[in-house]
Amino acid sequence: MADAAPHGRARTLAWQGLANSIVRGLLWMPLLSRGIGKRLITLYVVGRKSGKRYVVPVAYTRHEGTLLIGTPFGWGRNLRTGVPVEVRFKGRRWVADVVVHSDEDAVVEDYAVMARDNRNFANFNKIGFDEGGNPDPDDLHLAWAAGARSFRLTLR
Repeated sequence: MADAAPHGRARTLAWQGLANSIVRGLLWMPLLSRGIGKRLITLYVVGRKSGKRYVVPVAYTRHEGTLLIGTPFGWGRNLRTGVPVEVRFKGRRWVADVVVHSDEDAVVEDYAVMARDNRNFANFNKIGFDEGGNPDPDDLHLAWAAGARSFRLTLR
């Protein structure tokens, strides 16, 4: 069964683990990753308490010289401002500096940027649009209320 976030927001699918494994494999291959890597990177996240290593494919948006990502899921709490994280970007492993945003204004602003850039991100996070193509402010606030955080990654 899928995990639902509060307020019916973003959720994992029953087959999410299998899908993530396939995507991680594709992102590993330099030539293939250039195609699917236009929207996805792999994060190598280490649990703060457990030390467990998570390998997570995630959508990104290029914004103001950073890779902007967002998630409402628990693995995001392991990313901390000032603590570098490893990423696989376009088939190559990098170290990235992280800035975490968890306050409402910053998360809503960042989610609006990501939703405008990537409609799949918007759909996954249940963010609708008005007639002018702008993300629905209520949906953006609901994403934050359901635990969404945003992260700005600067590749070294």
